[in-house]
Amino acid sequence: MKNNRPINYLTGKLADAHLKELLKGSSIAFAFRITGMLTGYMFTLLISRNLGAGAVGIFALSLTVLTVFSVVGRLGFDTALLRFVAEYSSQDRWDLVKEVYLKAIKLVVPLTILLSGLLFFSSTFIANYVFHKEYLGTSFMLVSFAILPMVLIFINSESLRGLKKIKEYVFLQNVSVFLFATIILAVALLFTKDEHVPVIAYIVSLFFVSVLSLTHWLRSARLNEITRGNGVKLKTILNVSLPLLLSSSLFLIMQWTDTIMLGVFRAEAEVGVYSVALKVAGLTSVALFAINSIAAPKFAEFYGRGDMEGLGKIARQSTKLIFWTSFPILLIFLLFPTFILGIFGGEFKTGAYALIILTFGQFVNAISGSVGYILQMTGKQRVFQGIILLATVINIILNVILIPHYGINGAALASFVSIGAWNLLSVIFIKVHFKFFTVYFPLLKALR
Repeated sequence: MKNNRPINYLTGKLADAHLKELLKGSSIAFAFRITGMLTGYMFTLLISRNLGAGAVGIFALSLTVLTVFSVVGRLGFDTALLRFVAEYSSQDRWDLVKEVYLKAIKLVVPLTILLSGLLFFSSTFIANYVFHKEYLGTSFMLVSFAILPMVLIFINSESLRGLKKIKEYVFLQNVSVFLFATIILAVALLFTKDEHVPVIAYIVSLFFVSVLSLTHWLRSARLNEITRGNGVKLKTILNVSLPLLLSSSLFLIMQWTDTIMLGVFRAEAEVGVYSVALKVAGLTSVALFAINSIAAPKFAEFYGRGDMEGLGKIARQSTKLIFWTSFPILLIFLLFPTFILGIFGGEFKTGAYALIILTFGQFVNAISGSVGYILQMTGKQRVFQGIILLATVINIILNVILIPHYGINGAALASFVSIGAWNLLSVIFIKVHFKFFTVYFPLLKALR
């Protein structure tokens, strides 16, 4: 008699409507995320193969500075618009969607222009007295022109996400910029080998994608056809956006502190090697990103209904999916770190130990589950902010202590410890407060 137990088991699992939704939504985001990361690696590969690790370091530091200024420029409006657009569009209040969007734009654009001027005129100072590398001044001056387009891409793409335009959202945020930048860079390298070419290619791509994002948003929201409402105060929007700015800023500090500290204490070639190792290790978290894109609203749905059992179930299901999609990548990076980094050039092989450490950090992120979104979607955002603040302080202290002595390996270790800290604290809080365990690892089943 034929054994149909595996088929029956799978069929039974897929009968779960929430699991099916989780699989469908995350698979779309996963495919786009992978595509985006591959284009990012191709862009880095073009730089490393044609211009060397030093040029990769210059680009990484320039992108870091640009990202810092763009986060401040967004004022948390990108995530706030995600919430407001989703809420008002579901009520068919397109007049309020238009009002919230325009109020955000009217505040963000002048602020961003001011920040661009600030970075432009302080670029030499930042290069000389923060990074102690005078030649970075030109790159910082160039990226000052790119703050506005980067901010607009985030504002428009998160607004599209609020309309559940997931394909457009993921394409604009994770694929488009590096895709077009890679094409521009490949053409430019045929004519010049200037170390500033990657930065210029990225800036041109940002301008193009910002126009593309605006076109998508206007067409999807039909704002030209709608009369603007007058039912939402700017204070209401700021009450939501500013706390989100704090969370985003803390995440940014924790993510970029190691790169910035390396730029301060070590040569740009080491920054280049580390940035490549960081990108490669990031592959282990691609499943986390993809599944979070659909899991986050599910968490809010169950919490809103007061269904703690359902919340725990969907949390565990999402963690299992994250684990089994991340585990093969983890093994590859642990077994062949030197070979993988060697693809970018021989000088990048020195980052093998850093890649191993960073991979373990990302894996801790993966097996812990979507703890950040669980806390933020269940009204515990202030608890999460406190946890992230503590992890950020740990990260900064460890980077200051370890980088001068251990270079990129010290930076990787600081990253690993801080990621472990915020995940562990979040897991413990969720277990104590919500009475379910988010961590999934086959050897830990007894803990459930």
